[in-house]
Amino acid sequence: MKFDLIAFLTNPFVPMFLATVTGLMLGRVRFGKFSLGQSGGLFTGIVIGWLLYAKYCVPFMIDPSDAKKGLIKGAPKYAVGYLKDGVVSDTLFTFTLILFIAAVGLLAGKDIGKVVKKYGAKFVLLGGLITGTGALVTYIATLIFTGQNNFAVAGVYTGALTSSPALAAALESTAKYGIEAQAQVGLGHAIGYAPGVLVVIIAMNFFPLIFKMDLEKERERFKLEMKSLSDKEGNEKDIKEVHMDIISFLIVCLLGYGLGTINIYLPFIKWFSLGSTGGVLIMALWLGHIGKIGPLTFRMETKVLNSIRDLSLSLFLAIVGLKYGYETVAALGGSGAELAIISFGVGLFALSVGFCVARYVFKMNWIIIAGAICGGMTSTPGLGAAIDATGTDEVASGYGATYPFGLLCTVIFVILLHMVT
Repeated sequence: MKFDLIAFLTNPFVPMFLATVTGLMLGRVRFGKFSLGQSGGLFTGIVIGWLLYAKYCVPFMIDPSDAKKGLIKGAPKYAVGYLKDGVVSDTLFTFTLILFIAAVGLLAGKDIGKVVKKYGAKFVLLGGLITGTGALVTYIATLIFTGQNNFAVAGVYTGALTSSPALAAALESTAKYGIEAQAQVGLGHAIGYAPGVLVVIIAMNFFPLIFKMDLEKERERFKLEMKSLSDKEGNEKDIKEVHMDIISFLIVCLLGYGLGTINIYLPFIKWFSLGSTGGVLIMALWLGHIGKIGPLTFRMETKVLNSIRDLSLSLFLAIVGLKYGYETVAALGGSGAELAIISFGVGLFALSVGFCVARYVFKMNWIIIAGAICGGMTSTPGLGAAIDATGTDEVASGYGATYPFGLLCTVIFVILLHMVT
């Protein structure tokens, strides 16, 4: 009997499952009143991703400081795979993301109409305010950290807001400056992604403590607001929930993914798309709100959708850590530490400004705010942390209502950043 240990360890499913299991175990450890919950996989994924990439890819690089130079002649197959796809491929990243977003959207779809009706234009303003604050802080960072490449700093902006569509826009807008400029944008995004996720996780857990909010009262306030809107609108159509309609669930994923691939032409910013996250989210919220179309039922038991949500989120966060683990850890030991700090600062200022305006100007409750600021940040991992921290899926209503505007504004601001930096 033969057992190839290296082939086993470098198979993407092994680190994915290992990071998820160890992350969930870490998430159960309490530090006073705080625990990482499902976000633990992000941290175990970073460590495991760094170890695997450092051992099974870096030693075979021609120049470890420049991955684009490729691998030495005769490098093993697993090193080639790591250089091309990373520890885990984008396919697994996108698949788990789609499952998570579809489940969350269907859970929150029932109340999305009421939420949008009550808060309306406030979501648009929050989307622009959060992304605009992030862009302003990024621009200030280019003036303060003069030793850093400005393209890398601008790339950090897309990483801090965990926005792949914005990264695509950044790469397109810097194409005229050459491959090196694009490489710096990609580097900034990779280094900025993990701190961008981390700051949202911290905010979701500590904002209620810092601003002395009672989570139980906030949840009760949200329920009363929704009940008040329901009473004004009269009786809603009663749609019976089914245990699980697999066909309906997959139709949400299929149509949502298709919606996300549609390119829309907008003046000045050219082509714009929602991406898989935005497309699936909007489709899930819409169909979840409708509830039933012919034989298809989009109202499914909360317990089942919660199980899909929890599993896919745990896997997704672990994959995020695995994908960005090496760049994150390596950055902390060199000049990339400044980029990581910039990313954390961009996220923190953007979240804080968004929270203060939503809470003290718009007078919104924390359940909606938590989702809205994650949507403004276009942070799917943040949405998972918000659900975990608030104990309710209703945060997805605020997330879904703000996300499209946050995404659009992020793309606009990233183009503006490359014009002025």
